[in-house]
Formats: sequence, structure tokens, C-alpha cells
Amino acid sequence: QVQLAESGGGLVPTGGSLRLSCAASGRTFSGYAMGWFRQAPGKDREFVAAITLIGSSTYYANSVKGRFAISRDKDKTTLYLQMSSLKPEDTAVYYCAARYETHGDMDAAILYRYWGQGAQVTVSS
Repeated sequence: QVQLAESGGGLVPTGGSLRLSCAASGRTFSGYAMGWFRQAPGKDREFVAAITLIGSSTYYANSVKGRFAISRDKDKTTLYLQMSSLKPEDTAVYYCAARYETHGDMDAAILYRYWGQGAQVTVSS
């Protein structure tokens, strides 16, 4: 079993920056990719970004492209999401996720097996 734990959420003004971290523990995760999703109040969970563990290919939602950057450390135990130029519409609970499935869209939440508990990010206007 793999446990994922997010940290680094908080309150930030519009235009500010924040970095989220996701620490993996338990059984070493050696799957295909890890990613970030978010869910705002009253809205469905949506894809933010993903990175493959081999090759470090990255994928981004159009809404965050150019503002957010996903990365991971070399030992693959920690995932990061650097968020810049934050907007009020970025306010949401951000979830870290991990997948083994190599086929299918990177933004398909159903293909991610492990999930963290979420970290609140609030961008004030």
C-alpha cells in the first residue's frame, strides 16, 4: 500500500506563489506516473498536472499551463507543484495521486490508484 500526504497549502493573495509537496510512504511507488488534481466547492475534481516517473514527461491542464510546474525528486518519493501567478479561480483542495496504468489519458482521475487527503489552497482577491 502506498500512502500519499500533501503539504504546503495555505492562503495567498492574487498573483502570489505557493509550492505544494506530496510525500509518498509505505511501499515504494514504482508505477507509471503521479499527478495533481483539484476540486473547488460545488465543482467536479479536475486534472491539474502529471509527470511520468521514467522520462519525466509532463502534462498540464490548459488553465494552469505557463503558471504551474510539476516536478519530483530523484528518489521519486516526493512530488511537487510550484504554483505562480495564482488567481482566485485556483482556489480549491489540491490532491496528489499516483497511477500504474500506462494507457489512457493522463487527466483521467479514474486511472489513478492512490490518492492523498488533499491540501487547501485559497487565493484571495
